[in-house]
Amino acid sequence: MAIKKAAVIGAGTMGAGIAGQVANAGIEVLLLDLPSEGDDVNALARRGKDRVTDPSNPGVLSPAAGDLITIGNIRDDFDKLSECDWIAEAILERLDLKKDLYKKLDNVCHDNAIISSNTSTIPIRLLVEDMPLAFRKRFAITHFFNPVRMMPLLELVSGEDTDPAIMDELREFCDRDLGKGVVFCKDTPGFLGNRVGCYAIQTALHLANDMGLSPVEADGIFGRPMGIPKTGVFGLYDLIGIDLMSDVAASLVNTLPKGDDFHTFGTKLPLMADMIANGQKGRKSGQGFYRTTEGIKQVINLKTGDYETINPFNHGPAAKAEKDGIVHILNDDSHYGDYAWQVMSRVLVYTAGLIPEVGETPVGVDDAMKMGYNWIKGPFELIDAIGPDYLIERLEKEQRHVPDYLRQASGKSFYQTDKELSALVYDGGTRPIERPEGTLRFNDRKKTLSPIFSNDAASAYVIDDVALVEFHSKANALGSHSMAILDKALDHVTDHGLAGLIVHNDAQHFSCGADLREVRSCFEAKDWGRLDSFLNHFQQTGLKMARAPFPVIAAPVGLSLGGGFEVVLHAKQVICHANSNMGLVESGVGLIPGGGGCKETLYRWLAAKECDMDAAAWEAFMALGYGKTASSPVLAREMAMLRPNDRYVNNRDRLFTEAMTAIKSGHEQAGFDRPPLKMAGKPMFDKMVKWANDMVQKGKLYPHDAAVSTEFARILTGGEIEAGTQWTEQDLLDAERRAFLTLAKTVETQERITGLLDHGKSIRN
Repeated sequence: MAIKKAAVIGAGTMGAGIAGQVANAGIEVLLLDLPSEGDDVNALARRGKDRVTDPSNPGVLSPAAGDLITIGNIRDDFDKLSECDWIAEAILERLDLKKDLYKKLDNVCHDNAIISSNTSTIPIRLLVEDMPLAFRKRFAITHFFNPVRMMPLLELVSGEDTDPAIMDELREFCDRDLGKGVVFCKDTPGFLGNRVGCYAIQTALHLANDMGLSPVEADGIFGRPMGIPKTGVFGLYDLIGIDLMSDVAASLVNTLPKGDDFHTFGTKLPLMADMIANGQKGRKSGQGFYRTTEGIKQVINLKTGDYETINPFNHGPAAKAEKDGIVHILNDDSHYGDYAWQVMSRVLVYTAGLIPEVGETPVGVDDAMKMGYNWIKGPFELIDAIGPDYLIERLEKEQRHVPDYLRQASGKSFYQTDKELSALVYDGGTRPIERPEGTLRFNDRKKTLSPIFSNDAASAYVIDDVALVEFHSKANALGSHSMAILDKALDHVTDHGLAGLIVHNDAQHFSCGADLREVRSCFEAKDWGRLDSFLNHFQQTGLKMARAPFPVIAAPVGLSLGGGFEVVLHAKQVICHANSNMGLVESGVGLIPGGGGCKETLYRWLAAKECDMDAAAWEAFMALGYGKTASSPVLAREMAMLRPNDRYVNNRDRLFTEAMTAIKSGHEQAGFDRPPLKMAGKPMFDKMVKWANDMVQKGKLYPHDAAVSTEFARILTGGEIEAGTQWTEQDLLDAERRAFLTLAKTVETQERITGLLDHGKSIRN
């Protein structure tokens, strides 16, 4: 049965998010909540829809997707559920309320309708123990993670009576239509993600307090050095909400057996009860463990409860661990190294001890932590990186418990590679890792490959007669080393007659832009020749991508900003993830896109405006000057950032396969070798400069913004030239380089770049 219409009951954060993701799949969805008193009986559902369609933090891909959400209430609109093929329950975590709702659903829903709960704390057997067999057969738990649009993980749990065909249908729908990485879980407390993730958070929280570390120090260790997002533990508590995170931990305390080590760290810190009572609940209340007062970032003192100015955390081994691997911080002979070891060893021991309770292989746990908590490596992948024997030996030296499953990895690893990737099975042997048909993660495939060439910023591989370039610098910032690998890979495709080239990686973000540290080193040394050479090589590599006699596909995920988006712009086809966020944002640091981005933006708008050069130049001027970004591929197409032959997929695990299929299809993507343009010239240049200066006079732009806008105008119109003068692509690229160098030499641009790199501040001047 195809799911053609769905409903979500409960319009809170999770329920509204689920409704938004269903709408993103192009499916009508009914969002219901309790009726409200007053003029707007649907106020609760309306509030949920407003939140998920808010342009500042959208849970939908476009306004058109938001239009697929219909709101209502469970008193007046309950009978409409009879039209729905899937009903997702996302109400309060109270068993009595859920049971009462299910009885009502059983009387209204059609016989083939699937019903699921978003619970993460109540066992499925309790949820449906009072329901007839026919209902139990089509009931499951679909546990989404917040924010629903952004977090890939979906934990899928069946009951004893759930029809396997229903589970197959849910898996297929959630995978292909909703774009989720589906992990099957046993009906155990917290399932996989929260069982391990909450234990890790609580352990890091309590040990930081016990060992006298400040939140800044703890987050500086239990963060990027361990391959965990920079929010760390205290920052994550603030992000989730201190009250909400405390409730999740308390729920696990209530459901886990007494012998579970979660009880060691499951309670609140003494300070936290007072913080919650005082309204210090995290970001949603403006203050938690961290706050910003009058532009000054502050952190709470865990002993006194007072806020103090943040001192930046710098620790050499932590920085080395972030770059070269977690072992560098675990081996650090300092207070920070001890904290890292105490936290991570407990997390890894706890996780290994969950096998076989939660599953027979490490795959589900690792997938859950990567997709639900944004860890770069899952716990078992971390053990492999550290070395199982190293971990066992150190635990034994400290006379600590070593789980049976960890001992089984002695002398080998949890993941093994030969011609295929396999995982260690509890009590012997290995099992090939199986993904749903059509899904393939590059990181899985990479474990069986060696790069044909590589440096600290990028690597190139050959996979089934296709070259692939992966960026892997910090934030995948693009510098001369990144572009050297891309340039070399393009030559390799030609020299070896390969089918084509894909630019892709499995990181959270494709690329956050050009490496400003490299730009800074040039202007500090006043080495303008080196900067010009870097820009020229960047530009020519982009042209080589665009003019290659073979398919070149960019397959980005997450952020593709600045120089990263300039690479995307020069691919002959873009196949991106639905959550891709893209744009040219260089104006914020007082620069212009110098890798062909201005050129491409002008050409794209010229096509969109049907060759009206004045209109195209103006649209490009406004887009680049304001550093506009598109929060989805749908909006990117409307903003002339993507072309008709570019497309997106909902599930990022299908992106690599889609790109490979497109290369192998043999269809030649559109080339970029374009004829000269008749530039708008001086009349439009003068109009743009006047507009920028007027905006400064009105207080809507800063003086240096006008200087940047003038350089944009000079590139996009040709400046002082006569209207209709022809410019080639190379003329536009030369203009970009001149403008970039002009701005890079100014004190104002240098202040903006230095402020961002040194203090994370966006300086306006």
